[in-house]
Amino acid sequence: MQIAGIIIEYNPMHLGHVYLLEQVRARLGADTAIIGIMSGNFVQRGDFAVVRKHARAEAAVRSGMDLVLELPLPWAVASAERFADGGVQVLEKTGLVTDLAFGSECGNEMILRKAAEALLSPELDELVRRELTKGDSFAAARQRALAAMLPPEEASLLETPNNTLGIEYCKALLRRGSAIRPMTVKRKGAAYHGAELAEELPSATLARSLLREGKRGLALERMPEAMARVYEREEAAGRAPVFRENCERAVLARLRTITEADFAALDEGREGLYHRLYEASRAAVSVAEVLENAKTKRYAYARLSRMTLWAYLGLTPAGFPAEVPYLRVLAANGTGRALLARMRETAAVPILTKPADVRQLGSEAQALFALEAHATDLYALAYPHLSAAGGGGEWRDGPVIV
Repeated sequence: MQIAGIIIEYNPMHLGHVYLLEQVRARLGADTAIIGIMSGNFVQRGDFAVVRKHARAEAAVRSGMDLVLELPLPWAVASAERFADGGVQVLEKTGLVTDLAFGSECGNEMILRKAAEALLSPELDELVRRELTKGDSFAAARQRALAAMLPPEEASLLETPNNTLGIEYCKALLRRGSAIRPMTVKRKGAAYHGAELAEELPSATLARSLLREGKRGLALERMPEAMARVYEREEAAGRAPVFRENCERAVLARLRTITEADFAALDEGREGLYHRLYEASRAAVSVAEVLENAKTKRYAYARLSRMTLWAYLGLTPAGFPAEVPYLRVLAANGTGRALLARMRETAAVPILTKPADVRQLGSEAQALFALEAHATDLYALAYPHLSAAGGGGEWRDGPVIV
């Protein structure tokens, strides 16, 4: 039996995600088991997930995935490179996964791997440094540097988000010398940020936009049945939809009370970006205004948004662990439980099913779980009904078994 891994956010799960699951089994075999590595309550672009993690994991398993493991917070809310490396780490540490599947605009893993090899070459760094002196963002500088090494059509892969992430997956596999095979499926339907209602396979961006606009019926129609039912249950319990605006005063309060030195600790590039964020946070009356006032041509919006989220959650890049210390189970079906039984023999790190069991692990694992618990308590403050936002949820919620 083949065992495929997919690194996911499912924010929320939509019909395009089901299509990828179907294509994986069409290519690898109908009995292929699929393990999802899923972001928790916060996502890579520096935002709140629209539905809490255990609910999204449940929807994934009810829609065709067998087992969902959590991508820990420090990797889930980091750059695409670190996000990809965290996901690959978790897949590697299971000791079971044979293939890493992902969607891409090009649908060709060979040219994505070729681009990844070029990005890992020693000569690229000097080319990027030279391009950065022109004042553009890192992403733009890196693409021009890559264009000096590859044909234009291959360098242009970095212009599209799923190709870019696929390249990062390939880089992570190459860097770690992994035996896991990359396997990509050409993306169908709406583009990553597409907002077209008529698309056969709409984007998660569209679903979130519809929910934000109060068009829940249209949003639910664009989700798999299981995701729609889980969403309705979470909504009835006062826990969905979750948007950053729901606790904007709390975020702004945090931004206004931390010092310029605190902002500096968030600036991995040491480029002075922290000063722009600090200044913007002193007067802005919304998080969107903070980001807009801090943004320049050089700094990507997602990077600013992540730094703002890190400030709210109390994260610092210097405090991010180097390696994933445990595998946290969020949801499983019968096949998933059989995979867990096998992982007891093959996994490179402990498997965490009961939250309390983390107390038996090392200090690094306990520190990471404490960070997750703190973040979950802050996430709950964005629930539509404050009565549902009691603390301690991370310690109470075990895996969803379907």
